[in-house]
Amino acid sequence: MAAFQSLLLSLLLFCLIYEAVSQSVLRFPSYRNDDDLFCGSWRLSVETNNAGNWMSVPSRCWSYVEEYMNGGKYFSDSEIAASDSLAFAQSIEIGDNGKDAWIFDIDETLVSNLPYYQLHGYGSENFDEFSFNKWVELGQAPALPASLKLYKKVKQMGFKVFLLTGRSEYQRSATVKNLVSAGYSDWERLILRGISDEGESATVFKSKKRSELVEEGYRIHGNSGDQWSDLLGFAVAERSFKLPNPIYFIP
Repeated sequence: MAAFQSLLLSLLLFCLIYEAVSQSVLRFPSYRNDDDLFCGSWRLSVETNNAGNWMSVPSRCWSYVEEYMNGGKYFSDSEIAASDSLAFAQSIEIGDNGKDAWIFDIDETLVSNLPYYQLHGYGSENFDEFSFNKWVELGQAPALPASLKLYKKVKQMGFKVFLLTGRSEYQRSATVKNLVSAGYSDWERLILRGISDEGESATVFKSKKRSELVEEGYRIHGNSGDQWSDLLGFAVAERSFKLPNPIYFIP
């Protein structure tokens, strides 16, 4: 009889727990039709690379991305990325042979093309290479404040800074002009796409260039970029830091 009562009590306890869990699941609200919540989750998917090879900003998120880019959230996210990067940089013991390296991408990493995208739909329009290249030639992209601060800090700490960009070699002059006017200087090397690099994905191109640095004896401690293709592949950095960019994706 005592065994039966114990079993009955256990079953009752199980039923009470099951009912509580079931009710908590059933009460979980559905956010499917809320654009702000959907777009916030979409942006998280983009930044974590769960979205994969996405082509454009979903139409229901156009206003969300515009508000994100022009509001304080974009710059706050950039500052957090820079702060985490600096904390890691400060943990590195810099050697005396000048081979401790940090790599920076350029577009949406050191400088922002937001003035261009403000005129082109914040990622809602199909990318127009011709008009974007015209913008690049102007050399007017402003510095991302958090990145400029990080850049100067890692330089002062003794890292050799390499700029690795998907921009083409013919854009070198405009790129240097833009970087200098934005406050950047004294980089070790500016690496752009040459003729032999055309047609390669960004991941392959940047991996090859990092591999060349490793072969030269450099230790790539940090790598900062707004695209996963800036960071993934081979010859990757000891730590890679992803800056926010919900406007476009480069494979």
